Amino acid sequence: MTALTLSTAAAPGLRADAIVIGVAKGAKGPSVAPGAEAVDKAYDGRLAGVLETLGASGAEGEVTKLPAPSGFKAPVVVAVGLGAEPGKGAGYDAEALRRAAGVAARALAGAKKAAFVLPLAEAADAGAVGEGVLLGAYSFDAYKESGRDAGAKGGGKAPLAEAALLGAKPRDKVYKAAVERAAAVAEELNRARDLVNTPPNDLNPEAFAAVAQAAAKEHGIKVQVLDEKALTKGGYGGILGVGAGSASGPRLVKLSYTSPKAKKSLAFVGKGITYDSGGISLKPAGHNETMKCDMAGAAAVFAAVVAAARLGLEANVTGWLALAENMPSGSATRPGDVLRMYSGKTVEVLNTDAEGRLVLADALWAASQEKPDAIIDVATLTGAIMLALGSRTYAVMANDDAFRSAVHEAAEEVGEPAWPMPLPEHLRKGMDSPTADIANMGERMGGGLVAGLFLREFVGEGITWAHLDIAGPAFNEGGPFGYTPKGGTGTAVRTLVRVAELAAAGELG
Repeated sequence: MTALTLSTAAAPGLRADAIVIGVAKGAKGPSVAPGAEAVDKAYDGRLAGVLETLGASGAEGEVTKLPAPSGFKAPVVVAVGLGAEPGKGAGYDAEALRRAAGVAARALAGAKKAAFVLPLAEAADAGAVGEGVLLGAYSFDAYKESGRDAGAKGGGKAPLAEAALLGAKPRDKVYKAAVERAAAVAEELNRARDLVNTPPNDLNPEAFAAVAQAAAKEHGIKVQVLDEKALTKGGYGGILGVGAGSASGPRLVKLSYTSPKAKKSLAFVGKGITYDSGGISLKPAGHNETMKCDMAGAAAVFAAVVAAARLGLEANVTGWLALAENMPSGSATRPGDVLRMYSGKTVEVLNTDAEGRLVLADALWAASQEKPDAIIDVATLTGAIMLALGSRTYAVMANDDAFRSAVHEAAEEVGEPAWPMPLPEHLRKGMDSPTADIANMGERMGGGLVAGLFLREFVGEGITWAHLDIAGPAFNEGGPFGYTPKGGTGTAVRTLVRVAELAAAGELG
């Protein structure tokens, strides 16, 4: 993990491999962002012109490297685009700083130390830059020779080792707290990324549960793991039905962080399908290769609970990880089977590839029994939501409009693109079953909303609930951008942490 330090040093005299500055896209060309005045002065005030000559415009994601001026102890200046220059008197958006820092950190892979002199108007800006650095520097090399012995035999470059934030006031408690928060959240988010990226032959439900147990012990979180025997005794028909076809048995993991000063309680529920073949309703060729990511919701919930504990939030936060492997075999659940869920309701399984809602249904009902102030579930649930919102935006549905808005605003605040979606009542009829209380499939059109309506059936009466369908942004199959890597992204971790912070502060609706 990249080390974050705060420094009062001036850029010219700091020993580092590179100095990172910000460049904005102005009306008349690139402009050097605040914080880099000493660097610009060393170029006789002509740095913007030099960058323009080199082809820089200040556009978001742009990186331009140039030799450092004479007298600098760092050999290279890295200019990173911040996007459009803010209006007069306005500061830079936190997400612009986060993304720029992430791009720069990724570009500096292999470096031992870099000094970041991006605009830091307030402590929150330092937190955004720190978070961007830690998320952008992330790499998953555990299964590569270069990861086992970085640099050996011409292997890949190790992540940036240290990032010094200049102008971040290391003796100011507010600045220090902002950076410490950024480190805690980013470290846990990166842990979620690691889980999503881990191949399914090494991360089955039992292995995931063991990771959760180890983290819980480290951070003082109470943990309970229900194995097949306990799930059978408890009547968790949804989780058992999904896991019936696999040699790796399912698990339900409960993580409980409690604060003696808590006035609010939250339950986070995560879909944890460690591999999704589709079961008997087998996925077609070309749709299986990334299905190790189908536990991204559980990974996000796990990371958020640990982050809440590390931050010492004054709220009770419980995480429920519904873990199973969805495989076809002679013992697998078949289309047409009826499962009796933990709530007592029966579900006719029309498609075994609509399995996420089945494990979530049991976990939602279990969470409801504790009567928290609110429940949020997180799941890579439907391809339909990707057709609606694309690969970078997740959907927010809820049984309460004000809560849906609050969760959406929290997501936007932390830089996770999300969009509020409805739960149209007319779509519920499509899940009527002649055999059971409800079917796990409904109308094809609006499939993401149908899944949300199904989940709503298993939320306890009177409990505020939101559903995050993160199928699009949970796993990035394209190239890296901003602070987002290829592969697991850790989507929803920051939203959940922010919601918990709002609850702790008494600011959640």
